[in-house]
Amino acid sequence: MSRLQQLPVALQRSLEQRSTLKVIAGLMNFDADSVGRVARAAGRGGADLIDVACDPALVALAIEASGGVPICVSSVEPELFSAAVSAGAAMVEIGNYDAFYPQGRIFGSAEVIELTRRTRSLLPEVVLSVTVPHVLPMDQQEQLAIDLVAAGADLIQTEGGTSAKPFSAGHLGLIEKAAPTLAAAHSISRVSTVPVVCASGLSAITVPMAIAAGAAGVGVGSAVNRLNDELAMVAVVRGLREALSSSVRVSV
Repeated sequence: MSRLQQLPVALQRSLEQRSTLKVIAGLMNFDADSVGRVARAAGRGGADLIDVACDPALVALAIEASGGVPICVSSVEPELFSAAVSAGAAMVEIGNYDAFYPQGRIFGSAEVIELTRRTRSLLPEVVLSVTVPHVLPMDQQEQLAIDLVAAGADLIQTEGGTSAKPFSAGHLGLIEKAAPTLAAAHSISRVSTVPVVCASGLSAITVPMAIAAGAAGVGVGSAVNRLNDELAMVAVVRGLREALSSSVRVSV
């Protein structure tokens, strides 16, 4: 049986229908009030998954605040995952790495594979998503995705928002912002045997493009978590949900 079959049925279905919406609170966001706001907005807005920092207390908080939306925890320290899973996390994720690039921390293929193997050894039955670093050339991203699945990854996530240099306003600028992660989703989905989640730099304008590029779902962080007004956050999540639903209807 695939480990993905251990996920809640609604989340499984969204992956199969290529309509998964993951709202990201932030790998470095340990502020309970902030995570609570993101979780409530995600729950009210119709998200399928919430991604929080790897902390058991935040897992419990996000589950309660969202009304039971499945929780993914993100970290680059595999030893931290077990406590979060015990607290109720439905899956774990290595990455993404956006928060580390400003510090000069770069993740190469060998390190990501090693983190994947360590995580799989510690948690052999838990669903594992692994982010492919966008700093790698595209052919190396493709090969790493293949190697990660062989090492035990159940989902592959792309990134790229921090490397984008949008120079236009409006919708064109949003497309320019998403271009690196969209390109990665297109390339990796062609070679991956597991679902690909496209994340980093996305908006309601570009999430349908991610699905068209081959992704099974999208991860959206700053478009939601940078807002301070909870009603505005809910509105953004609902807009993302509607954009994804529209892309599914068009593809059908």
